[in-house]
This record gives sequence, C-alpha cells and structure tokens, in this order.
Amino acid sequence: MVFLAITPAGLADVLRTAKADEAIWCGSDAITEADYEALERPNVSRFIYELGDRELIPDAIGTIEEHHPGQTVWVEAESQS
Repeated sequence: MVFLAITPAGLADVLRTAKADEAIWCGSDAITEADYEALERPNVSRFIYELGDRELIPDAIGTIEEHHPGQTVWVEAESQS
C-alpha cells in the first residue's frame, strides 16, 4: 500500500497509522523541507511541488506508480462536511 498525503493534517494522520514498511508520499505543502529532512521514518518521499490545488495529483500518482508498480495508491480526499 502506498499513501499520498495532500495536507499537513493528512500527512500527520498517515504517519501515525501507516505501517513502517508502507510508502508515504506528499507534496511540498504538506511538510516543509526542513521537517522532511528531520523525519526519522523510512519510506517517506516529498514532491518538490505543491499538491493542494489538486491539479498535479494525476502526475503525482503516475510518479508513484512508476516507483511502486502494482501497488494500491490511497489518496487523501477532501472532507465533504
């Protein structure tokens, strides 16, 4: 399983719940570069671009699929409430 976090809150959630061997990806707007470099967790990757406007999510998913072929990619969704 591979997770794509879009927001800082979504990233925090997945960091708490994902197994240590599960890959996590996020946009640059979900975590600062300094905080990303300070993470002491394997399998976390950070795009250099923001995903908050959601226009680049298909490109991000394509990149994730290249790195994790055959894996299910879970994408953080916006709350509808």
